[in-house]
Amino acid sequence: MRVTVNGYAAQACTTASPENILEWVKKDKRRLLHVVYRVGDLERTIKFYTECLGMKLLRKRDIPEERYTNAFLGYGPEEAHFVIELTYNYGVDKYDIGTGFGHFGVAVEDVSRTVELIKAKGGKVTREPGPVKGGNTVIAFIEDPDGYKFELLERGPTPEPLCQVMLRVGDLDRSIKFYEKAFGMELLRKRDNPEYKYTIAMLGYGPEDKNAVLELTYNYGVTDYEKGNGYAQIAIGTDDVYRTAEAIKLFGGKIIREPGPLPGINTKITACLDPDGWKTVFVDNIDFLKELE
Repeated sequence: MRVTVNGYAAQACTTASPENILEWVKKDKRRLLHVVYRVGDLERTIKFYTECLGMKLLRKRDIPEERYTNAFLGYGPEEAHFVIELTYNYGVDKYDIGTGFGHFGVAVEDVSRTVELIKAKGGKVTREPGPVKGGNTVIAFIEDPDGYKFELLERGPTPEPLCQVMLRVGDLDRSIKFYEKAFGMELLRKRDNPEYKYTIAMLGYGPEDKNAVLELTYNYGVTDYEKGNGYAQIAIGTDDVYRTAEAIKLFGGKIIREPGPLPGINTKITACLDPDGWKTVFVDNIDFLKELE
């Protein structure tokens, strides 16, 4: 059954069975669009990301009436790549990143060379290049000017260099179940590291070497984290925000913005919190492409 909401056709899912909703979620055309977080000096961050990490400034928009500016950066156009959306709020120069946010992952072909460049530009290296604990992948860790951590991973050429967002969760199995069912993600791999008392799970909409993924980390015995006010959310594309909201409610998520068009631009979105309180915004795929035009 179709109903009309604010002039838009929407799917009425209240009578649909959980099986039908689950099946629809799996078929929905979803991908990670962008990750949003707040910085204290937009030009300084843009300079660091473009000069040290090789990103491109894709677009900027200033909203003076709301007293903020956004900048979108990444390794390719937004219609096909996962990108960063930076937010600068007028007059705010510092944020608390908290203990829950982990890092962003960037795939590079030569970690050591990238680290040398970052050092030459005055960047902060918090872990020198070397193999990951218990594995062979060469990694390094750096911090941007606001203290956000980036993991550099040595890989061959990839279509999606901005490849990970790592968040900490209090119950890994609960989170995996939620992201599989409510978000339609696939559990790509899971690795327990008892020596260092943590377990990770990689989830996403395609293989790690070709897509951005969500890396969830469970630290033994830790069930709650401070989220701070720096990291904001991930945005995901969907064919139907109304059905997406139904699925999220059904599988234990909390809707914090009911599905519908945004005032002024008519892009349809819905926003939710996962079981740990991490925020995600789902954006209508067609509306998103129109907005980019």
